[in-house]
Amino acid sequence: MAGERTQSSQVETATFAGGCFWCMEPPFEHVPGVHAVISGYTGGTKPNPAYDEVCSGTTGHAEAVQVTYDPSRVTYAQLLDVFWRNIDPTTPDQQFADRGTQYRTAVFTHTEEQQRLAEESKRRLEQSGKFERPIVTEIVPASTFYPAEEHHQDYSRKHPLHYKLYRLGSGREGYLRRTWGH
Repeated sequence: MAGERTQSSQVETATFAGGCFWCMEPPFEHVPGVHAVISGYTGGTKPNPAYDEVCSGTTGHAEAVQVTYDPSRVTYAQLLDVFWRNIDPTTPDQQFADRGTQYRTAVFTHTEEQQRLAEESKRRLEQSGKFERPIVTEIVPASTFYPAEEHHQDYSRKHPLHYKLYRLGSGREGYLRRTWGH
């Protein structure tokens, strides 16, 4: 595997659920070495779910982003750091104003190495003393990822004002500034 990491044409996949997928695309899109960030649904049982179905909370799916990246330019550990710094890992089945299992936080791992690194990063965060409450973010094997409808892709670029107001009004912006200083 170490030899593969030196090839610039190598790409790997990482999948993260951090509440509203609109808010999880931009942090990863700005990371050098990230090729694509796709919003979608994963972790549930319904094949090819639609947004309204996922929002109903009956599919078991979470809103998530799938990140395609070049591991010679950005490591999985660095992507995990981006993930943790853009969520509240202490709230079960919600992120900020959004409530329901579809807004849970999770790291969906694609390999044993991702599983190990995710568990290590979660343990370090728990031991850091950064949070008073327990970290409830799941670390689970990846399952089928279903891309969301086109109007949900790149939402922050297509609707910058609405996105900014949503991020502020949901409480995410204030929380991240208080917790991480960004």
